[in-house]
This record gives sequence, C-alpha cells and structure tokens, in this order.
Amino acid sequence: MAAEPAKTFEDLEAWKAARELRVFVFRRVVPELRQHREFDLMDQIKRASRSVGNNIAEGYGRFHFRDNYRFCSNARGSLAETLDHLITCNDDDLISAELLAEGRELFEQALKVLNGYMLWLKRSADPAGHSRDPN
Repeated sequence: MAAEPAKTFEDLEAWKAARELRVFVFRRVVPELRQHREFDLMDQIKRASRSVGNNIAEGYGRFHFRDNYRFCSNARGSLAETLDHLITCNDDDLISAELLAEGRELFEQALKVLNGYMLWLKRSADPAGHSRDPN
C-alpha cells in the first residue's frame, strides 16, 4: 500500500527531522551558550537550525519541483552549517562531547531523510527514470 501524500509540509519526514534538530538546539545547546555568554554563536546556530525546516517548508509551498529541490538544497546547506556550529561549540568547550554526539546523530538522521526526499523529488519529476540534474 502506497504512503498517503503529504497534505502539508508538516507531514514531511524531512521537516519533522529538521524540527527535532531545531528543538534540540533550542532546548539543549542554546542554554549552554547563554550560560557562557556566547551570544553571537548562539544567534548563528539558532538561525541555521531554523533555516533547515524553513527551507523545506518553503520548498513544499512552491509549484515546480525544481524550486522545491533548490530549497531542499538550501536546507541541506543549513543542516551542514548547524553541525559545524555544534562542532565549534564543542571545540570551544561550550558543549560536551556527549551533547555534540547527540546533535550529530540528529544531523545524520535529518540528512538521511532530506536526501531521500530530494531523491524522491528528482524521480517524481522524471517518472521514466532518466537521470537529469534539476539544477
């Protein structure tokens, strides 16, 4: 039985995974940065983690798959940026290695689901299975 199509971006597994990462950043990482008075880094990681889900949602709202794919590509970039900020936080002794590992696990899950969604978009745009780059 085929999966039911998403009625809203909130139904997308990619958006749900992005939300989990954002919630982790806001609930677990931001308090640590606030405690260390790292307001610039705190602002950057908040923006990056928000951007992942924002781009997935905006792409979903676009009519053409190429637009959706492009926004998903932006989301993937923001996802990598979020991980980079987490690594920086750990390198600067602002978060523990355990917290970084937890964030990395959420990153990897979100990346896996987002890549799968992007592959589905590509295949849906070309049901004959011809390989073509949507960019």
